[in-house]
Amino acid sequence: MGVKAAEVLEVSYDDLQVYLHANHAVYMDVDGATYYLTDVNDRYWRVQDTTQLNEKGHYMDCSELVPTISEFLELPFADGQSIKDLFDKATFYASVKPE
Repeated sequence: MGVKAAEVLEVSYDDLQVYLHANHAVYMDVDGATYYLTDVNDRYWRVQDTTQLNEKGHYMDCSELVPTISEFLELPFADGQSIKDLFDKATFYASVKPE
């Protein structure tokens, strides 16, 4: 799990899939919430709620696991809305290694 970069990540919706494939995770701020969009061992994708931690101290999943990025971007997780639905009002930040 990385930490949220300070600078806004300028990425288009079309570029988000490429970015995730190359970088494996990104933070998304939308409607006052912050989500962690990440893969699981480069095989499955999930959205995690950064306000809740599990027993291991990791963010809690708030979506199902899905095998492809394209499916992931259209997966409903926030009141029936997907990343695709929320993209235009979201702000993205890189996930960077903690120092």
